[in-house]
Amino acid sequence: MRRRLSLIAAAATLGLTLAGCGGAAETPSNTAAPASEATGKVGVFTWWADGSEKVGLDALVKVFNTDYPGLTFDNLAVAGGAGSQAKSVLAAQLKAGNPPDSFQAHAGAELQDYIDAEQLEDLTSFYTDNNLTDQFPKDLIDRLTVDGKIYSVPSNIHRSNVVWANVEVLKDAGLDPTKPAEDLDAWIADLEKIKASGKTPLAVAGSWTQVQLFENVLLSSLGVDGYNGLWDGATDWKGADVTKAIESYKKVLSYTNTDRDSLSDWAPATQLVQDGAAGYNLMGDWAEAKFAQDGDVAGTDYTYFPMPGTKGVFNFLADSFTLPVGAPNPAGAKAWLTTIGSAEGQAAFNKAKGSIPANTTAKTDDFSEYQKSAIKDFSQDKIVSSLAHGAAVPVAWLNDLSTAVSKFGGDNDVAALQESAATTAEKFAK
Repeated sequence: MRRRLSLIAAAATLGLTLAGCGGAAETPSNTAAPASEATGKVGVFTWWADGSEKVGLDALVKVFNTDYPGLTFDNLAVAGGAGSQAKSVLAAQLKAGNPPDSFQAHAGAELQDYIDAEQLEDLTSFYTDNNLTDQFPKDLIDRLTVDGKIYSVPSNIHRSNVVWANVEVLKDAGLDPTKPAEDLDAWIADLEKIKASGKTPLAVAGSWTQVQLFENVLLSSLGVDGYNGLWDGATDWKGADVTKAIESYKKVLSYTNTDRDSLSDWAPATQLVQDGAAGYNLMGDWAEAKFAQDGDVAGTDYTYFPMPGTKGVFNFLADSFTLPVGAPNPAGAKAWLTTIGSAEGQAAFNKAKGSIPANTTAKTDDFSEYQKSAIKDFSQDKIVSSLAHGAAVPVAWLNDLSTAVSKFGGDNDVAALQESAATTAEKFAK
């Protein structure tokens, strides 16, 4: 396990192979009929049940229906941003031996638990058959590879370290929307100015959105190497630099909306910025889809920039789809995965979702200016893996740390959060 986690951090910075242990056994699914001959129903499990995420899924399903008119898409979505509810439901179904034909997961360390449990089919030959290794960026292929095998097909590339801001709220607070703060201390000073203007400085929602804020404060405070070191043991969770980072998180959290824990998902927090009730929202770029679909105009109504202190860093995650062992319709699942990986499917999906295509041959001429900037940044920035979205650590580690971060939201005990995070890291690094 320690070897695996060390490689996770290396891949986050250098694009090296994300290595792990275990793998799926050969099953009849590997010799299923080709996707072109698939018929029947394809049950696909996601957490894209509402809002802009559902719009993105609908766009993808439209392409799938065109590609495979003989198949019926069965939407098995369970609501909950970042899969907070869906993952528990999925785990129960897999344990009961009742897998869907394909399920959504986050690329990276999150898949490791499924791989270790031998619940995923090896899709390496699928990549070869569909020429995906030539169409996806090498860094992404490396991140998807575990002990020489690939177990999922990414539908997109998301960025989690984006701050979205209401232009008028910033102006009313005496801030220039075109000149964001360059570091965390300067951003805290800007948060104070918005507070003085009578608006909520920073909008967040429930548990996972707070974990996402926490990870980006850590990234801003510790830098790329320090942040990556949290996941492989190179950075001491008990160190003074981490103490300082958690104290900064405590300060940032003090500027958030008091009803944050009552907001069950990310969209209501983003809406506070859209409504002019809050100045900033630290959110992944699925927020771009919400702004666009609600008719907001970039530069006029809202603006965006990397989390202060993280310019030149792309905090990466990707929604990815799998072929579970024992899938009822493996040929249908491969048809779905074929659409997922295709240039046409990725163009339709990502334009609606706010993310960028994993497939570099997808046409992006009509994408938003934000998306075009993200495509450029992914090609040149340093890339790290998101904690909150399963790219940095396995699910069990994330769950324990999420519990500690949620508790901190109530007691603000820096020492307790630091000790809990250190204990969790020691447990999973063994």
